[in-house]
Amino acid sequence: MGRCLDTSDRRSYKPARWWAGVAVLGVVAPGMARADVLDGVQFPDRTTKVGERRYRVPQDWELTLKYFKTAYPSAQYPRRVIVNQPGVKAIHLANPDGKGGWTGLNIYEANDEVRVYVVPPDTAVKPAKKPAPPPPKKK
Repeated sequence: MGRCLDTSDRRSYKPARWWAGVAVLGVVAPGMARADVLDGVQFPDRTTKVGERRYRVPQDWELTLKYFKTAYPSAQYPRRVIVNQPGVKAIHLANPDGKGGWTGLNIYEANDEVRVYVVPPDTAVKPAKKPAPPPPKKK
């Protein structure tokens, strides 16, 4: 006769195929949801740095906007169009609370390439003040 289902046996009653499916998802799913954090900003996987606070995104314009809309919802991170003309598109994504060490993102497409500039906080933008020259000596 078979086992009684209300025993204190700690083994699962799920079939082996179910556990194999969970194991496969555990290996595949992290690769699909991976992202890079660069300069405090979450970028799509395989984003490359091309300059100081400048990055090239591997996706096209539409997929990049969709990614940033998911990562940074419009309700918390307002957007405005900077440029929209043939061959060039650009939007500014604001970071109102400044968390993460950036105040905004300029996402733009030109020459069939999507790039992102990370706008630093106001304190990082200001150049260091030069000391005032000493007053001329009187004779």
